[in-house]
Amino acid sequence: MPVFTRLRRPTRTTEPARTTETAEPVGTAEGNPRGEGHPPPPQEEETEERRGEKEETSKKLALHTLRTRCARLREEHPRAARAARWTLHGLAAALIVGALLLPNTAGALRPRQFTRIPAEAIIGAVLLLALPRRPRIVAAALYGAGIAVLTVLNVLDIGFNEYLGRGFNVVLDWGLLDDAQHYVEDSMGGAAATAAAVGAVVLALLLVVVMALAAVRLGNLLARHRTRTGRGALIAGTVWITCTSLGLQISGVPVASDRAAAALKVQSKRVRDTLRDEAAFEKVARTDPFAGTPSGRLLPDLRGKDVLITFIESYGRTALEDPVIAPGVTGTLDAGTESLAKAGFEARSGWLTSSTFGGSSWLGHSTALSGLWIDNQQRYRTATASDRLTLTKAFGKSGAWDTVGVVPGVQKGWPEAKWFGLDKVYDAFQLGYRGPKFSWSTMPDQYALEAFQRLEHGKKRDGGRNLMAEIILTSSHQPWAPLPEMVGWDELGDGSVFGPIQRAGKEPGTLMTDATKSRQEYGRSVEYSVTALTQWLERYGTDDTVLVFLGDHQPIARVSGLRASRDVPVTIVAKDPKVLDKVADWNWTEGLRPDEEAPVWRMDAFRNRFLKAYGSVPHPAGG
Repeated sequence: MPVFTRLRRPTRTTEPARTTETAEPVGTAEGNPRGEGHPPPPQEEETEERRGEKEETSKKLALHTLRTRCARLREEHPRAARAARWTLHGLAAALIVGALLLPNTAGALRPRQFTRIPAEAIIGAVLLLALPRRPRIVAAALYGAGIAVLTVLNVLDIGFNEYLGRGFNVVLDWGLLDDAQHYVEDSMGGAAATAAAVGAVVLALLLVVVMALAAVRLGNLLARHRTRTGRGALIAGTVWITCTSLGLQISGVPVASDRAAAALKVQSKRVRDTLRDEAAFEKVARTDPFAGTPSGRLLPDLRGKDVLITFIESYGRTALEDPVIAPGVTGTLDAGTESLAKAGFEARSGWLTSSTFGGSSWLGHSTALSGLWIDNQQRYRTATASDRLTLTKAFGKSGAWDTVGVVPGVQKGWPEAKWFGLDKVYDAFQLGYRGPKFSWSTMPDQYALEAFQRLEHGKKRDGGRNLMAEIILTSSHQPWAPLPEMVGWDELGDGSVFGPIQRAGKEPGTLMTDATKSRQEYGRSVEYSVTALTQWLERYGTDDTVLVFLGDHQPIARVSGLRASRDVPVTIVAKDPKVLDKVADWNWTEGLRPDEEAPVWRMDAFRNRFLKAYGSVPHPAGG
């Protein structure tokens, strides 16, 4: 019987664990190349270039991941992907074509305007088809960005035509955008103005980017279907030429369109004409028939009179002829004529054609007083930098009048006061007003006139000199909400009495989108200004008071209409019959309301006619 011996498995021997005291540190040290017994070396600091490489790699990885996911979605949902792709193509095409057909007036924004064939789209397609890939992408992006810029100019044209009755001038009108922001701030608050300005800038930049991307997308689509799109461009070009030759129209609108090219041509012409006008106007401004007239021969027939030249904001022909506005305004003028006649005053009225429309009041003021046609900001700068003899300056130069300006609409430095020849100026902060603003207008006209009486007209003057004042009334400035109301003249105080009236008035926003309400409230504002002025004259006028009042321009096109004239009423009022006898040959209408057939002069003719009527002798400089 075999004997089995049980073998025991040998046990594994383990090395005793090292104690903390005997453990060798890991690291490197001089003379120890393996680094045993020393700490690890510090890692090298990451460089800017290395970080940039990592970020670039991360971006590429994220983009690759996104593309992979999009490709997977397209594979999983081919119909939805195809529909989305062609929807984007359609939106891009609609955006480009719509921008090319966009008109520059609000009245032309009709669906039929966007059913035309734009020549610029056909030409753009042919150009992109002819280019290799990279030049095509660059050309498409520039093409789209250019269309976006032209779209912004068209939108500015719409706004300027709506409010000022003219298009936007890329050379002169950028400064007016700042004025527009201040107007919105005065009307709707600083937050709304800031939001509107920021929003407009963001939208403009976004439009440039989106339009460029849309053009690139369409350019790539055309390249992928080069043969078919080439034939389509040929057919579209043939149709466009045929429609142009035959004058084909749909609902009165030509089928063939070159709207974008025409808009670009108009903008280029404005720039060219503006640059040419500067030199020509400078020569005209230097020619002044009264520049050398001696002081003793200026306005001799008005010596001994206090003369007030008063501009009423937006007081235009529309106020006397529009069927919605006219009844109230003409009734106010007729009532004023009657009450002034009882006080011993007589009046003569006519028409002047203003150099501006809907706004830029300073252009109308300077045109009437300088005898120069100042219809843009460039001309205004040229004129005010010259030594032109303004009508107000002529009074001061004569030595017989002290000259003052009452300008409640001025809220900052006004260096032009020197050019106007005003010895003293009362702006928005110097009339003592402590009441509320009425939208853009810093104070009601009634208060401004009462302050003028207190500060200047009611005082005795030294040296036997009389007073000549230029007064700018602002209560009829848009947006015509809220509006002030007449209060007792003895109740005016510091203007706080107008607080409840202002709080009870309409909000500006309620009128901005409603043309009929705007017309109604505009009419009320003119009635208020005329009433304040005639009541002031009836209350404070003397035998030696001569009042000349006129409008600076018509109200905005939304109120007066796109095809309205630029005519404004002008009136001379005096007690002394000799004052009005001097202008008898002007054939103006008796009373405060000019007849429809009364003479119409250009506003720049007023200065010379007024100077001559009251005895001034023309004498050019050096003559």
